[in-house]
Amino acid sequence: MSYLSKVPINRARRGAHKLLGSPQAMHAGVMTCFPPAAHDGIDRILWRVDENGPESCLIVVSPHRPDFTSLIEQAGWPMSDQEPWVTRDYRQLLNRVVDGSLWRFRLQGNPVRSPKSIGKPVPHVTPDQQRDWLVSRVERNGFSIPSQVGADGAPEPQVVVSNRRTRKFRRGDATVTIATAQFDGLLVVRDAEAFRRCLVAGIGRAKGYGCGLLTITRYELS
Repeated sequence: MSYLSKVPINRARRGAHKLLGSPQAMHAGVMTCFPPAAHDGIDRILWRVDENGPESCLIVVSPHRPDFTSLIEQAGWPMSDQEPWVTRDYRQLLNRVVDGSLWRFRLQGNPVRSPKSIGKPVPHVTPDQQRDWLVSRVERNGFSIPSQVGADGAPEPQVVVSNRRTRKFRRGDATVTIATAQFDGLLVVRDAEAFRRCLVAGIGRAKGYGCGLLTITRYELS
């Protein structure tokens, strides 16, 4: 089984400030929405926070059905008459993934490289480096990114890199630093089986800190 959930976050609440301010706090908050047995499985729980102006929404892909009651009480609208969160069977979308299908996508990634001389990940710092980081991973994950003519007349992938930032937060007695970037663009499925695995397993590092979750919506030709 696999589930896709969307949870609105009430940014006016103190609990929301804590969760949105620390990927470690949000990770802990997300994990409380699953039974202990869900933490021990091979399949990973992926999450990401999408921000649209004053609105924030938590997106979660998980192998178990979640119960976000505790998170809603902390950072949502627990007294609202509207549905506090939405969870759908992810297989409905996964079954629509076929070779050659065209989709819009969003990914928050942790673009890094691992030089052998250093022995630890080093972040990519420019938009071009970060875009190339994603492009270098598409084939193994069963998709390609179409090209378009860039400002200089040369072809370039149809992907926009935005929300580039470096985040620092506490994890116990240590300070964790991660570089993140948001990728929005178009993709074509080349290997449906590999791409479905990508949708439930994620891309890249720092998956416990809100990175790696790739989501798609069907691209409609105008």
